[in-house]
Amino acid sequence: MTLVSKGVKAARIIRTDGPRGLAQRLTRYAYGRLDAASLDQPLFDDDIPDLRRLDLVVPQHRPPRTQPLRIGWVMTPPQAGSGGHTTLFRMIEAVEQAGHQCDLFLYDRYGGDAREHERVIRDWWPNIRAGVHDAAAGISGVDACVASSWDSAHVLARRGTSPMRRLYFVQDFEPYFYPRGSMYSLAEDSYRLGFRTIALGEMVARLLRSEVGISPDVTEFGCDTSVYRPLPDRVRTGVVLYARPDVPRRGFWLARLALQQFHERHPDVDIHLFGSEVTGLPFPATQHGRLSPAELNELYNSSIAGLAMSFTNISLVAEEMLAAGTIPVVNDLVHARADLVNDHVAWANATPHSLAAALSAVVTRPDGNDAARAASESVRQFGWSRAQSDTVRILEDEVYGTR
Repeated sequence: MTLVSKGVKAARIIRTDGPRGLAQRLTRYAYGRLDAASLDQPLFDDDIPDLRRLDLVVPQHRPPRTQPLRIGWVMTPPQAGSGGHTTLFRMIEAVEQAGHQCDLFLYDRYGGDAREHERVIRDWWPNIRAGVHDAAAGISGVDACVASSWDSAHVLARRGTSPMRRLYFVQDFEPYFYPRGSMYSLAEDSYRLGFRTIALGEMVARLLRSEVGISPDVTEFGCDTSVYRPLPDRVRTGVVLYARPDVPRRGFWLARLALQQFHERHPDVDIHLFGSEVTGLPFPATQHGRLSPAELNELYNSSIAGLAMSFTNISLVAEEMLAAGTIPVVNDLVHARADLVNDHVAWANATPHSLAAALSAVVTRPDGNDAARAASESVRQFGWSRAQSDTVRILEDEVYGTR
């Protein structure tokens, strides 16, 4: 293509899509030329184990139950407020409260600042007392170690070769994060490493059984009703979305189209987004960015309904909304209802039209205040205590041996 023809093409793009459209195309071109897609690979090549030759050593003897344990946890560095890390840290806190010592082994494929990672952990999860280490330096000195994602499971298999018990806390069926291909296969293989697996919820457990052929331990979801609850004297006027355009399983494209249709039907209803800042929305919206749990509860208490989108497990957002009296519109999935058994959820097919119609039905209910109160009262009140006690029990049984 000649320089003149490139200029003509650029001018045409600017006329149709504006400068932003041209910038997007130039960025995509550079992305391909520079092989930026390789940055999405969360593992170094050498951290992929050979399942044919995998021979992970366990201790020859079990410690007495009177001896406190040292438990490692392998994870990617958490971003401030990360939901998946928050759930994991709830389990770690319970293990520490049971009298055991914990160590975090952070695997940073991109070479971030370890001190900054630790600062984020201390600032956002101040109850965690665990030491923070670099997984690249090796994983050792523990009685057991828990992987928390498919990539961290591979890292544990490759770098945690000293005698220890190995477990895997599974919050999503992570092959579904990707199209069929390399990362799908590697994620699926993480369940074949031989670790004792704890599945969070029946949806994940059923997929592990049917897709991989393993039988996990299963625990159940919780909801922190000390944070997510109705607040007095609040007027509900809007709808809310957890926006993560960069995370395909959050279904942002469908959610954006649904909110566009919803706005056309209800232009007087405020739309709120939290999570990521989003540009180029075709409807007016208030963007709140990243919120603390208390701030998020305030937002829920101003909202009639919300979109709780997820395609790899039920979203924690759905039950948090319910607890705060916000009616969640949830994309219907095979197995999803097994983990969210609640008559106040508005289930909808994962199409823009069905999601928009479900939102519309919620905001036009004449009994909205009664519905909000009933939704809040319907939420299980045991918080995360069952998942925490299950995790402690499974860890102790794996190391000490079953009573």
